[in-house]
Amino acid sequence: MAEIETLTLTNEETSTDVPWNVVVHDDPVNLMQYVTFVLIKIFGYSSKKATILMLQVHQQGRSIVWSGEREKAEFYVQQLQSHQLKTSLEKAE
Repeated sequence: MAEIETLTLTNEETSTDVPWNVVVHDDPVNLMQYVTFVLIKIFGYSSKKATILMLQVHQQGRSIVWSGEREKAEFYVQQLQSHQLKTSLEKAE
């Protein structure tokens, strides 16, 4: 009697991790100029882009200032918090 060999094929799907958003929230402490300065310093944004993001924070209460991989997002949150900005991390939808 002959042995029957069974082969199992496995397909692995690799999906990229969901992007993470770095969110800056409005607070009653930091001046608008300071928030703009910090965004330029940490992200290297132009003055115009940093000002637009700062105005979103001021007018809407929050702004997504960066999106990408989680490890880098966590680093940016830590950097922003070290500059006393109210910041959070959330999964992008």
